[in-house]
Amino acid sequence: MTSKKSKDKTQATARAAEIVREYGPFAGAERVHGVTHDGQRVWAATGDRLIAFDPGSGEPTRTLDRACDAGTTFDGTYLYQIAEARIDKIDPATGNVVASIPAPGQGYDSGLTWAEGSLWVGQYRDRKIHQIDPATGAVIRTIDSNRFVTGVTWVDGELWHGTWEGDESELRRINPESGAVLERLEMPAGTAVSGLESDGADLFYCGGGASGKVRAVRRPKAAGS
Repeated sequence: MTSKKSKDKTQATARAAEIVREYGPFAGAERVHGVTHDGQRVWAATGDRLIAFDPGSGEPTRTLDRACDAGTTFDGTYLYQIAEARIDKIDPATGNVVASIPAPGQGYDSGLTWAEGSLWVGQYRDRKIHQIDPATGAVIRTIDSNRFVTGVTWVDGELWHGTWEGDESELRRINPESGAVLERLEMPAGTAVSGLESDGADLFYCGGGASGKVRAVRRPKAAGS
């Protein structure tokens, strides 16, 4: 395992995040932890139920009764869900857990995403992102952040993570080798970011913590696009 230290020399200037839509709160769900996108639906982890909703209508379409107190992701076939000190691999068609691996933070994990055949796990107070083996949970490498890490997502080769400290939350694009901050989207004061996932195009879906909401944030266009 290698660890890349974050150098705060390239601290990017923050700009305001553009929130384009809010979803929820959802009946019977007091919080939103992790979020993911399966190509059609958004899934929100609410503590004891995964709720899928249509991002066009905002209406819930599925619920799975599963422990889900942190990050969520989708690998194209299966959902992966942090549940206390483990990560469950869930068949979304049946809701059955088909495998489980230990979570690297042993119960102190936050965000979760899938990219390049690996799971990427945020560590909130440790300010780290771990790349792990989805079959064993073994840590492959670690990236250090200079802020608390909530949700994590990859899109078009870019690594983004959410931050949430006190009354302030941001979405940050970081260099996956050094951890240096390349871009910052500042959420309105008091607007928490718990989970984070890209839709693979021009939106991020952000869990809203105790608000019980999911917010869609516009992804900035890459330079030159």
